[in-house]
Amino acid sequence: MARNHNLNLASQGTSLKALFTGYLVVVAVGYLMAIVQIQLTHGLADGKYGLSVDDIVYSYYGNRTNSLLENKLHGSMKPMATDDEREKIISWVHAGATEEAYENDGIRQIFDAKCIICHNAEAGGAVPDYSDFKQIKERAVVDTGASIASLARVSHIHLFGIAFIFMFVGLIFSLAAGVPKPLKVIVISMPYIFLLIDISAWWLTKLHPNFAWFVIIGGGAMALSFAFMWVVSMYEMWILPRIREDNRDALLDE
Repeated sequence: MARNHNLNLASQGTSLKALFTGYLVVVAVGYLMAIVQIQLTHGLADGKYGLSVDDIVYSYYGNRTNSLLENKLHGSMKPMATDDEREKIISWVHAGATEEAYENDGIRQIFDAKCIICHNAEAGGAVPDYSDFKQIKERAVVDTGASIASLARVSHIHLFGIAFIFMFVGLIFSLAAGVPKPLKVIVISMPYIFLLIDISAWWLTKLHPNFAWFVIIGGGAMALSFAFMWVVSMYEMWILPRIREDNRDALLDE
């Protein structure tokens, strides 16, 4: 006699578990790559490895004691040029960043050799085209952080993309029968609430640096909820069935 098929992760067939597991593993690797990318971009905004409040402030509010070029050369772009090349560019910025000095003092040669390979017209997105002197000049002024256009572009990408990812992670987790209903509701809702807090904090940090803390809180809470849903889902699919049969219905509000 066929046994009853219960609506929970532990009781699903191997094919469906393989589908869920494949998705969860790929998304987890993607999440780790996103963390690495954050460390290599925002995490180097203050010139030091590791994400800090200063990194968030410099990324969105800006480091208004220096130009954007200086801050990048001391931060995420530091490995891309030698100490002498960085010093030469910074001295050129302090001297007024004129086009004449750019052409005659060897600055253009540095940009051609070290910068334009990535910062060119074909790069697209928010990457500036340093083959155009005007765009270099715009970044030789006081650093005011991310532009409004850049924030709008990145915000809508993150809102759609991350919400879509958590929809499926949450759907899989909703079939976990071993989590109390109140906790399950909180954990499933957390990513959406803190995603809105995180994105809103980008814009607020643009206005005042103290809001940078909310960026860290929002991102950290999303990571915690993702980790919890991932671990519980994998446990109930592959470990729990080896311990006992699960007859509970995960979707019944008891």
